[in-house]
Amino acid sequence: MKVDNLEQGFFGIGIQNGKTPENLGVLWRSAQNMGASFIFTIGNRYAKQACDTHKAVGAMPYFHYENFKDFYAHLPKGAMLVGVELDEGAEPLETFKHPRRCVYLLGAEDHGLSKQAIEKSHFLVKFKSTLSLNVSVAGSIIMYDRSAKQ
Repeated sequence: MKVDNLEQGFFGIGIQNGKTPENLGVLWRSAQNMGASFIFTIGNRYAKQACDTHKAVGAMPYFHYENFKDFYAHLPKGAMLVGVELDEGAEPLETFKHPRRCVYLLGAEDHGLSKQAIEKSHFLVKFKSTLSLNVSVAGSIIMYDRSAKQ
C-alpha cells in the first residue's frame, strides 16, 4: 500500500497573544484529543497549566514565535493559514471546507487577530455568533468541525 503524506494532511492550531495561560492549557488538551499535529503561540508563551491533565504540550510539538512575522515565515510548506475571526469577510464555519494541510490561528478574546494576521490569512472563518467565544472553546469547535467533515 502506497502512503502519500501530502494527501493525508495535517493541521496545527495556536493562539496569537493569548490573554490567559489557562485558555492555552484547555486548547492544547483539545488539540491532542482532536488529532492536531502541533500547537503554537505567537507573542505570549505557554506555561504549564493544571487544566492540561493529558500533558498535551509534551505529547506533540510546541512552537513559540515572538511575533506574527516570525510565525508566518515558518508556516509549514504547503500549509494554508486559516484565521478564526468575527469579520465581515469571513466565511461561516458551517460552509467552510477545511484544507488538508493547514494551520488554524486564533486571536486573543479581547483583541482578536492582528490586522497583519487577517490580511495574510488564506482563509478567514467565523462562527454563527454575535459575540466572541472563549478562545479555547472556539479552537475546539474548529477542530471538531474539521473532524466531522472528513
